[in-house]
Amino acid sequence: MRLTRAGEYGVRCILFLAGNRQGKVVGRVEIAKAMDIPEQFLGKIAQQLARSGFIEIIQGAQGGYRLLFSPDKLTLLDVVEAVTGEIFLNDCVMRPESCFRSQGCSIHRVWEKAREQLRETLRKATFAKMLENETCISSVIPSKK
Repeated sequence: MRLTRAGEYGVRCILFLAGNRQGKVVGRVEIAKAMDIPEQFLGKIAQQLARSGFIEIIQGAQGGYRLLFSPDKLTLLDVVEAVTGEIFLNDCVMRPESCFRSQGCSIHRVWEKAREQLRETLRKATFAKMLENETCISSVIPSKK
């Protein structure tokens, strides 16, 4: 499994917003520049994040994006699956009916276990925890004054 570019950009956008004072509106251009996301692509990803209820899109001259969740309540799994859809490692886990062997297949059980372990790891990774350990982009995320 490989995270899509859209998934990666969604995570970067939320990370940047989580690094700002809660409730602050941050402009799309500022996020795009700071997090190395193509501006037009960020607009499309933000719509998915807004539909999922994670951000609010504010229109107008003072517009931008506002994070609607506390960073300690929002997980990497939430954001990745909001942008890319539910994580599956292969077709037989996503659609067991696609493989007549799924019920008794030992490989199928390994795929299911690996999927659950990956999802659990991403579920435990809150944006608050990630910000605590963030060194790579700390220079572009303003302090929460």
